[in-house]
Order: sequence, then C-alpha cells, then structure tokens
Amino acid sequence: MNQSIVDISHEFFNQVVLPVLQREFPAETAHTAFGVFGYGSEALKLDDEYSRDHHWGLRIDALMPDEIFQNKRQEIVQVVSASLPATFQGHSLREAYLAGAGLAPDSLEAFLSRTLGSAHLPQSYQAWLKLPEEDIIHVINGEVWHDPAGTFSHIRATLQAYYPEPVRLRRIAHWCRFFSGMGSYALKRAILRNNLLYATTTFAKAVRWGIQLAFMLEKQYYPYDKWLMAYFERLPRLYEPLKPLVEEAVQLTTPWERKLALLDAMADILDQTMVADGIIQPHPKFQHSPTSGYRILEHAYAEIIQGLPAEIKTVLPVWDQIYWESFHSGYVDTVDLDAWDRVLNLKE
Repeated sequence: MNQSIVDISHEFFNQVVLPVLQREFPAETAHTAFGVFGYGSEALKLDDEYSRDHHWGLRIDALMPDEIFQNKRQEIVQVVSASLPATFQGHSLREAYLAGAGLAPDSLEAFLSRTLGSAHLPQSYQAWLKLPEEDIIHVINGEVWHDPAGTFSHIRATLQAYYPEPVRLRRIAHWCRFFSGMGSYALKRAILRNNLLYATTTFAKAVRWGIQLAFMLEKQYYPYDKWLMAYFERLPRLYEPLKPLVEEAVQLTTPWERKLALLDAMADILDQTMVADGIIQPHPKFQHSPTSGYRILEHAYAEIIQGLPAEIKTVLPVWDQIYWESFHSGYVDTVDLDAWDRVLNLKE
C-alpha cells in the first residue's frame, strides 16, 4: 500500500464527512476534534500486512464533550452514514473500523479517563505520576485535522511537552532501581544458582527497563512494547551506543554471562548520560561484586530520590496500561462470544 490509511482517511474526512457535519451539525462540529489518534498501529503509521486482519480500515476519530456525545451521537452517526458512498478509494465503508458509520464519535472525557485514568490534565506531581507513558502515547499520537475549539489540541500539546522535571526524575529513579535491583542483580543471582526460568524472565524485563530508561533520559515517551523497537530507533542520542548491546543481548545464542555483561555495559552508558545531563554528580568507578553483580544504577536511584520533593519521594509511578485494561474488561463483557471469536480470528 503506497498511501497510508491515515492519509486516505484524511481525504475521506475532507471530501465526504466534514461537509455533511458542517451542514447538519455546525454547533456540534465546532466543539469536536477530528483525526486519527488513540489505539491501533495505524494511529502510529506502523500498521503492516499483519496488523490489518481486524479493526482496520478507513478511520475518523471524533472527540466531543460528553454532553454532546450523550445527546447527539446517535443522530450524528445516522445522518453521516446515510450520506456515505459504498466505497472510497477502494475501501469499503460498510466493513472494518467504521462499520458504515463514517466516523467513530467518542466522549472526550471518557476517552481520557479510560486512557489516562482522569478526564482532566494532572494538577500535581502525584497526578502526573499516575499517567503511564504507554498510554500518553495514545493521546498524543496520530493526527488532528480539525479542532475548532482547540480543547483536545491543548491537552495534546501539554502532554507532548513531557513530564514536569521532578516527575521525570522520580520515574528515572524508579527505573534505575528496577533495572539494577530486579534486573542485573537478579540475573547475577539466577546465573549463580543455575535458575534458568528466573534468568529468562528477569533478563527480558531488564532489557525492557534499560531501553525505557533511555527514553526518559531523552524526554520521550516510550510506547507499548510491540512498538518499542521502532521508537527506540528514533532516539537521537542513546540509540546508537545502546543498539549493538541490545542486539547482541537478545540473541538466543548469547551466553548468560555475556548477557549480564551487556546489561552492565548498558548501565554504564545510562549512568554516564545521567552524569553528563547533571541528573547525578560525577563519581568514581565502581567494582563488580562476584555475588551481587554491578548495581551501579541503584547508586543513581538513591541520589535522585534524596533530591526529590518530599511529596513524591515514596510515590511509585504508574506504568502499563491499567486504565485501558480496566475499560477493556468491561467492553468485552458486552460482546457476543461468537463475534469476539471472529475478532480473534478463531475459526472452527
């Protein structure tokens, strides 16, 4: 496919949907943000032949105030749907993502709540720490084509500026703790005890934490895991020095002791970056322990924690998609099981 489904959807919006909305619902349209954003590979322009087997096709996301959504959603969908052609640029308008509606209306407040856990921008450091990076991506990704009121665009711009600095430092400290204490230290002990199950699980988590820490040092949000590599490649400073270490570490043929050494090399690069950025003070070189490994990033963890505002020293940051998964459980509860099996491509 030469043209992105996002670009085709944009043309579809401008040529077909927007004229109907401005003619039939001018007041509601003036308070709605339209574009492609939120969940799905296509919102990141990372969709490929494998990601197009469900919930894929022409797409217009529309976020409106909850009052408009509750009172006007059904009427808007009916009117727009009645004005649609059967296809647009070879894409059926009766199948896939839009299923004949022409657009996917949603409540702005509901979208933010199920994605970020709150309908409003955070007003405190503690509230910022509750926002998982993977899900901020789903608010700032994609494109907004038409947002006359500017409400959603303002939210996107605020989040795009990244976490407030004390919050970023708290998150960096937490990942230093996990990469070093639950990662390289745990892997060293697993190797000593020949515990291959523990070695496998802790190594995988450590590589993930190390890459995510690189994102924090670059002041860029990291995405959901399956897109992590694509985003990792875009880091302006840390991708090149970390790339060969990560590529070698994840090979199945790389021995455990070598994997541990590569994690230690990653730790040195991350530590040196924090020194260069002024996050921690310069320090002497440290030795590796024959039983505990190389817990250098827990040195940074302690130094950062001790310099944070008191109100967030003991507040743990939220990560992983807990708000979305909570919503998803409720959604799946309403879906016919046969229909759900079709989404999963489960066939008798």
